[in-house]
Amino acid sequence: MARGIIIQSLSGFYDVLMDEKVYRCKGRGLFRNKKISPLVGDVVQFDPEEGYLLTVEERSNELVRPPIANIDQAIVVVSAVEPGFNSRLLDRFLVLIESKMINPVIVISKQDQVTASEDIDRYRRVYEQAGYEVILTDPGNEEALTRVKDLFKNKTTVIAGQSGVGKSTLLNALQSSLFLETGEISRSLGRGKHTTRRVELFSINGGLVADTPGFSSLDFDPVTSVSLAECFPEMREYAPDCKFRGCIHDREPKCAVKQAVRDGNIHEFRYGHYIEFLHEIQNRKPRY
Repeated sequence: MARGIIIQSLSGFYDVLMDEKVYRCKGRGLFRNKKISPLVGDVVQFDPEEGYLLTVEERSNELVRPPIANIDQAIVVVSAVEPGFNSRLLDRFLVLIESKMINPVIVISKQDQVTASEDIDRYRRVYEQAGYEVILTDPGNEEALTRVKDLFKNKTTVIAGQSGVGKSTLLNALQSSLFLETGEISRSLGRGKHTTRRVELFSINGGLVADTPGFSSLDFDPVTSVSLAECFPEMREYAPDCKFRGCIHDREPKCAVKQAVRDGNIHEFRYGHYIEFLHEIQNRKPRY
């Protein structure tokens, strides 16, 4: 029995990486009976001779969309232009990633297309103040590309972001041998076409990296009104000083988070997104 990691799932077959060699396997019938669905990123025990997965080891985390497990970090790619920088959508990505206890890094792409009217550097400062690492990239910025590439070593990384922001372009710039398909922006819709159709892990700089299908909306199913503030690192800092236990930083008096907003220590647009997300969670219909 051997041990490896699933790097691709396609039509009931699983490509398992072990010692830099890939083995194509099928799942055991027992998996279907126990409703076990192997995911890309799963650590598995398998039979390399017969080509069967035998067991799936316990996961540290998993995402549903895209379906991938055991992620160490997520690089969230947002573009400065085409599509334009969208802080609300970025915050939705960050909340979902934080809720899974995955470390996020923000990459703002297409810096070579920025004009004086786009104040991207202001956003960079806001997110760095909130506690995030932010990297500004363009195809010719070797220093920024090296910073991104260095993040991959010894980690499993997921590349996330809206369609058309340049996720596949970024990976191609980091490792040209990938030849990932890229797409142009739809002028009428202001968003990109979905060029990545499946989840696959690639080996880059001593780590495994997933280019994931782009999507433009995120559900907050795993997040509650109580846990939402934990997904905002700047709020985690001030929340223990709230007067009332269980404060959700909305209408409660003597709330340290709201005071931090008034003092300028938490940016107003970030708090505004928090309140919007909070009310969305409070008003969602229960699923049975």
